[in-house]
Amino acid sequence: MATAAIEKSIKIVRQPALVFGMILAALIVALILVAPVFIPHDPFLVEMGNRLQPASLTHWFGTDQMGRDVFARIVYGGKLTIGLGLLTVFTAVLIGVPIGIFSGYVGGKIDAVLMRIVDGFLSLPDFILAIAIAGILGPNITNVVIAMVFVRWIVYARVVRGLVLAEKEKEYILVSKISHSSSFKTIRMHLLPHIMPDIIVMAAIDVGKVILLISAFSFIGLGAQPPIPEWGAMLNDGRSFFQVVPSLMIYPGLAIMLTVLCCNLIGDGLKGYFDIRKRRAEN
Repeated sequence: MATAAIEKSIKIVRQPALVFGMILAALIVALILVAPVFIPHDPFLVEMGNRLQPASLTHWFGTDQMGRDVFARIVYGGKLTIGLGLLTVFTAVLIGVPIGIFSGYVGGKIDAVLMRIVDGFLSLPDFILAIAIAGILGPNITNVVIAMVFVRWIVYARVVRGLVLAEKEKEYILVSKISHSSSFKTIRMHLLPHIMPDIIVMAAIDVGKVILLISAFSFIGLGAQPPIPEWGAMLNDGRSFFQVVPSLMIYPGLAIMLTVLCCNLIGDGLKGYFDIRKRRAEN
């Protein structure tokens, strides 16, 4: 067991993108979780007499147009933005993966019907479809998550169905069927472990994309509503003051950029760790 752990550690170290992404992720999570203990400022406290102050020892990132501490709002917004991104991807995976497995493994008319529904939704750009859903439901961060889950589970279902089709004709699946294992046992014990690396990589990269989309929704007014300090909403709030205090847009923009970069690095690193390209070439 110790030898296996050492081999895994060496394999991780050989993926610099994964190592750097994990370090960056750890720093971001630590900042979000630990910083509020040391920040004396309430991210919602309005102090009009203290508005648009530059960075100082009291206010590390200065204050916004309402006199609120920008650093406190960045940290609080990180909990919201990253938390919603993780929740959205987790829910989409929870819905899309079982449907994709079921469709690909069962096949036949059920697969044809499910995939025609999926293809119908995939024919529309996911961002446009999500805007339409969020617009119908109303401007609210909860409705944005619902809209994003609705458009993202479809992608997982389609990709996972393709992975299942590629795997289910392989020898280990045929042996499992010959040994009279139930379909559930075959999927759980044999099929799922083989496609799980691809799902993990896809989900890791997707977190960054979803965070970017959630921020975009808030930026155009469909997501988080004032005074909630979501990063996209902070970008929108600082837009009118960009020429006077550009940091009101720079700080949340950097937060979004670093978080998305972190997700992409981890996703690319996991591709190498799981040998995704080699496994696909063997297929």
